[in-house]
Amino acid sequence: MHQERIEIRVPESKAKERIDVFLARQIAYVSRSQIKKLIKEGSITVDGTAVKQNYNVRPNDCITILVPKAAEHEPVKPQNIPIDILFEDDYLLVVNKPAGMVVHPAVGHRDGTLVNAILGHNQNIAEIGDNLRPGLVHRIDKDTSGILVIAKNNYVHACLAKLFAEKDIEREYIAFVWRDVRKNSQTVSTYINRHAKDRKKMAVAKQGKFAITNFYVQKRYTLVTMMRCILDTGRTHQIRVHAAHIGHPVVGDHTYGGRGRNLGGLNRELTAFGVRILELMQRQALHAHKLGFVHPGTKKYLQFSVDFPEDMKQLHEFLERDYNGETNEHI
Repeated sequence: MHQERIEIRVPESKAKERIDVFLARQIAYVSRSQIKKLIKEGSITVDGTAVKQNYNVRPNDCITILVPKAAEHEPVKPQNIPIDILFEDDYLLVVNKPAGMVVHPAVGHRDGTLVNAILGHNQNIAEIGDNLRPGLVHRIDKDTSGILVIAKNNYVHACLAKLFAEKDIEREYIAFVWRDVRKNSQTVSTYINRHAKDRKKMAVAKQGKFAITNFYVQKRYTLVTMMRCILDTGRTHQIRVHAAHIGHPVVGDHTYGGRGRNLGGLNRELTAFGVRILELMQRQALHAHKLGFVHPGTKKYLQFSVDFPEDMKQLHEFLERDYNGETNEHI
């Protein structure tokens, strides 16, 4: 396996810190879990000696890291798939991903992904970062729509990854959730881990990855509340898991209780109204609406926002008509 050799000298002024924490801050494109694995494998040494992950770095330590290059999978093939480009320069690409498109190849999704489309647009991005996720520094779920940023060189990739790791990036989602959310704003802070019985799902847990989501009510409709969701962390399915955790699953969410179970106990008219909502929203009503960050090259602040895709637009218009008394869908 090909390896990349990285050498880092600890600054003289460095305070006591575990080596895995220190290296996670220093190497933006290698996660802390990967660093722990490399330590266990003996691929990280200090002054030529292998150490344990609880080793505390000292001033002037010379740390050597042997990072395996991305596994040699079959290269992702470029495909001529239209993409909605919001911004592009020599450094990065900002796109609006449609719902239903997988972000990168995985089991069962070898092509037709956003990465295939990006490489069809610019094949040079194939050399940036992980060879299955070239250029990517963050992801959104297949059935979530909205904004993603893609790096066009390794320097930008590392800079953007650091922004995400240090929470110096603005990420705002819009979600339609079931029922009347009483609190105008609330912050949900939990650990998130794999579901104990269903490994395809995530769940709030006693241990795992710490996750923080800030929810703000935008408008309350019949059966549904529109929410702004601002992330402090970016965990798998985070908004969907936290919304379900507070008793307000995202409308249409097949995985976390966003479909039929929310219609129990309603009268006939309200049940019909809820059914119509689900007819309009066949996937989770979640949209990555806004993204803002300091451009790694120009150092200027960039902010992007995109309107709802067609299905969420139809849902929003339907709820607005009812709110303004223009429908007779229910009593």
